[in-house]
Amino acid sequence: MLPRGVRYANEGLAFLIELAALGFLAWWGWSTGGGLLVHLLLGLGAPLLAAAVWGRYAAPRAKVKLPRAGVYGVKAAVFGCGSAALAVLAGWPWGLAFALLCLANTALAARYRDSLFGSQGVDNVEKFDNVDRADRP
Repeated sequence: MLPRGVRYANEGLAFLIELAALGFLAWWGWSTGGGLLVHLLLGLGAPLLAAAVWGRYAAPRAKVKLPRAGVYGVKAAVFGCGSAALAVLAGWPWGLAFALLCLANTALAARYRDSLFGSQGVDNVEKFDNVDRADRP
């Protein structure tokens, strides 16, 4: 089990890197193409599309319940696009650093779930939410 402070810090970091990925996509979209209309469409469209996919498939209370591997696939796609956008805009070392941060954060969160539910983890957020508070670190 992870110490409570580590778990909370990792959950907070997860939220921040999700926002950062959306921000990098918006920055990339605004910087890509020519003309105001293209800047607006890509600058708003790319992060909105990523947020919609995340909310539907990867969020804790997603409308569509995917198996854990599917959720990780959605996270990899969104974080990968955010990392690629950052790499294009600021250079590959920054994109790689962001990708590694996303990977470490997701791996730590998966380790915590595995410590509660075994190697099969939990695919159902309600099951995760219903764990007695005393059982959580």
